[in-house]
Amino acid sequence: MATEEELFESVDALLEEEPQLPPPAERARLREAAGITQARLATALKTTTQTVKNYENGRSEPKSPRLEAYQRLLNGWAAKYPAHAAPAAMPQPGTPVAFTGRAMPDPETEATVSVEAPAAQAPPGRPARPSGRPAGSPAMSSRRPAVKKTERTAADPGFPHGPLAVLDGDGSAYGVGGIVLACPATTVPELVEWTLKESGLGATKLNRYGKDSDPLIVLTATAAVKLGLPERLEGHEQRRSLRLPDDHPVVKQVAKAKWQLTQRGFGPWARIYRKAQGRERQCVQLAVLSWDALDERSWPGVADMEPADIARVLGLYATRVITPRGSTAVSGLELMTALRPPTKAVRDPATGNWVPGRNPGSLGTEPMDPAPPEATPEHPVVVRSGWTGGFLNEEAYQWVRSVDLLTDEECTLPYAVGLDLNTAFLAAAARLVVGLSAPDHFSAPTFNPKIPGSWLVDLSHIELDPRLPSPFTPDGERPTGPAWYQTHTVAYAQELGCNVHPIEAYLRRETGAYLDPWHDRLRAAYVDTLADLGVTRDLPDAEFLAAMERYKDVDPVLTAVLAAVKATVKGGLGKLRERPQGRHYKEGERWPALQRPTWRPDIRAAVISKARINMHRKLRNMAAMTGLYPLAVLSDCVVYPSPGESPLAFLPYAASGKPQPGGFRLGPSPGLVKPEGVQSMLWAVGLMEQGLNPARHIKGGDAVLDEGE
Repeated sequence: MATEEELFESVDALLEEEPQLPPPAERARLREAAGITQARLATALKTTTQTVKNYENGRSEPKSPRLEAYQRLLNGWAAKYPAHAAPAAMPQPGTPVAFTGRAMPDPETEATVSVEAPAAQAPPGRPARPSGRPAGSPAMSSRRPAVKKTERTAADPGFPHGPLAVLDGDGSAYGVGGIVLACPATTVPELVEWTLKESGLGATKLNRYGKDSDPLIVLTATAAVKLGLPERLEGHEQRRSLRLPDDHPVVKQVAKAKWQLTQRGFGPWARIYRKAQGRERQCVQLAVLSWDALDERSWPGVADMEPADIARVLGLYATRVITPRGSTAVSGLELMTALRPPTKAVRDPATGNWVPGRNPGSLGTEPMDPAPPEATPEHPVVVRSGWTGGFLNEEAYQWVRSVDLLTDEECTLPYAVGLDLNTAFLAAAARLVVGLSAPDHFSAPTFNPKIPGSWLVDLSHIELDPRLPSPFTPDGERPTGPAWYQTHTVAYAQELGCNVHPIEAYLRRETGAYLDPWHDRLRAAYVDTLADLGVTRDLPDAEFLAAMERYKDVDPVLTAVLAAVKATVKGGLGKLRERPQGRHYKEGERWPALQRPTWRPDIRAAVISKARINMHRKLRNMAAMTGLYPLAVLSDCVVYPSPGESPLAFLPYAASGKPQPGGFRLGPSPGLVKPEGVQSMLWAVGLMEQGLNPARHIKGGDAVLDEGE
């Protein structure tokens, strides 16, 4: 039992806290009841109209001294214009509750007692919807869900319980920061209603012109069964199509409740929505774990974790990257759009109204056909035009040096050591200028390295060291005649001292660094997660190597997030040139991906071209500084002969001990390298003699060639 002194201390602590404002919706109601416009209120508070709007939609909170003035005004209005709606059910006497709806721990029981938060307020101008259930019913209510336990986290005022929750079969919904919500839903429609009206889940938009992220509910196998879903997709047709049939009872329930499914239907990642009412989106994303929603390659070990740990993995990913919206590839593509929304509000000069307009630097709202050489062979642009002029072949390296070019000195070295470039494609996306408009055709243009596009040019005459792969082809072989190349590839030929004379080109007049915010966010996510695992940028090289050996054993949650970030980079770029799927597809038909403005094979080609050129530039510099030449290259992995088992045995260092600029450097940042594996030189030569690539097997197994497909 608490003593009188302890209770007084608790009360005094509450009195010392900053003034608490009513919920955002109530602020708007009071202002409207007083007949005051947002502009007039902004003038009184010496701020902007947009700031007042932010106060009333929960995007921001006032700071002192404006906080006290705003509270005084709202208190005065509340006395004059009390709410006439029926009061919400109040918590039991003695239960401490914060005004914001976040449960506060009781001093005696700390965070172990279930606490119900205050009633959720209806948006401005819309009355609160009654629950339609008798008092005391444990099912759907008009109140915030019970919070079983919490950890103090920096909550988004608009979404106090974070971006997502993992729902278990007992009704416990595990969120970020250790929070556990009580979800009473027993059907999918009830779950959708609870998520949108009571859960407090969602995430704030990543760009001022974008949209808030829809809440994500991840279902465990037992939760799926409780909601009427099969534990696994059953039958050949369901497994092949990865969706429930339209006559499944749950699909019928959704339709009967006036909700809709996207064209993907009810599969491992299902989006359930109604048309937006004004600015308010009504959409919930569901992910079914037992239907393989979390692919093992992108989310290693996550599907087998406890619900609280799954929430931690996905919550950290959502905070650092984006709320998952499907596979990591889908999330990577969605992140591009979330950071560069296609539209923004612009004023119509004719009517004075605000209407959607093109957001500069984005890809817009309409899909754009590529130039014929940038397309895939089955694309309608190619099939309908009868194009036979060849295609861009900007892909990652798959190259093995001929054993005939190995020297005796190299063969006597004891080891073959692999180096892996950290997120090489992400590094290539930094400050990458790409085309934003449709391609225009030019005949015999003068080459300009600042203009993104595709150039038909003959680079077969350029002589290079045969111990290095050609920078112009993915297989490292010398070109045999004119071919299509992306701007970065042709610019590198100029850098090597060669004159280039394009025969024709498809170029884009409007350009921009479209991927810059995407690069910045994913780079920060990658570096921060590695730092959490103990691999920081300030480590000396020897300590970095030691940290890389043990980081996977530090925390499986963080390891899974790191894997997902890397998969997001490669998968997102691959989606830029998504190929048709399905056995019924016929060449020349448009496939669903072509309807997206983000189907842009030219942007993917630009990233891979720059990444391959970056790799070749480092290979040249390494040869000049050390006299060493690679045995093989596979995408972002290169294998070198070495006198020792560690990269420290052959990487170039200055007399001061600092890495030589221009070559490969150890470190956790994108573009730097980490060890990929070590084998004997005899082992590597044996694979080369069989025509196999040592870089594929240097880790002791088969590497996955993933160059953005």
